[in-house]
Amino acid sequence: MNTSTPLPQRAFGSTGIRVSVLGLGTVKLGRNQDVKYPEAFAIPDDKAAAALIASAKALGVNLIDTAPAYGNSEERLGYLLQGQRRDWIICTKVGEEFENGSSRFDFSSMHTRFSIERSLERLRTDLLDIVLVHSDGNDLDVIYHSGALETLARCKEQGLIRAFGVSTKTVAGGIAAVELSDGVMATHNALYADELPVLNFCLERNKGVLIKKALASGHLENHGISADDSLRTVLAHPAVSSAIVGTINLQHLEADIRTAHAATAFDQTCLPDSALPGRASRSA
Repeated sequence: MNTSTPLPQRAFGSTGIRVSVLGLGTVKLGRNQDVKYPEAFAIPDDKAAAALIASAKALGVNLIDTAPAYGNSEERLGYLLQGQRRDWIICTKVGEEFENGSSRFDFSSMHTRFSIERSLERLRTDLLDIVLVHSDGNDLDVIYHSGALETLARCKEQGLIRAFGVSTKTVAGGIAAVELSDGVMATHNALYADELPVLNFCLERNKGVLIKKALASGHLENHGISADDSLRTVLAHPAVSSAIVGTINLQHLEADIRTAHAATAFDQTCLPDSALPGRASRSA
């Protein structure tokens, strides 16, 4: 693949953060239990994981998505990204923990602050770019009554994070999150368009949008839909900042990147690296 043309980038709302239109999801670097993919997979070793990350970087990906609920993904990234922290926009989450093969949730202010400090330590950095509340589906209760968003706002004021939002599961939750934060992570693909009102609201309010399940967690083929078609559908919406793809297969990643290039070839919201604003300082 020709890597001379960088993968296009879009703004994450009004935060000043620009992200590649594809982000690398890393659940498969740390967890293969209780996941919703159609086929079982082995977690790659450090050599294979480092090669995947290096290839993604060379192909223009600058956004990497992780979470405490992704097994030991954060710890591994802290090691794997040594010396290249300035090259990556890191998105992580708070609220969900995966322990002993199952998830538990804690959205309290105390746990949110603890989770931020732990992620900083695990990822070996002094700044998290984007932090999302990992909702359990009770979006409105989490947003209005848990204290998580208020705690993230304080962390932003203190310079620990650059932007925050919610990974939501409902339309009402997505809209509420947009009103109180910098953006959302929503579900959208060629099989599922229920959350389009959230994307439209983000566009109106100039808030960031990360897309999860852009490839329907590998279930597109069961419905006769190609990954290319779904990815084009996702990236066609002007509110979308980036679509997260959670592959550990380099050939699949290269194919997705080719599709992203084609889908955004005439997108005026995308700028090359040379047009990016200065980045905040951080540890290596």
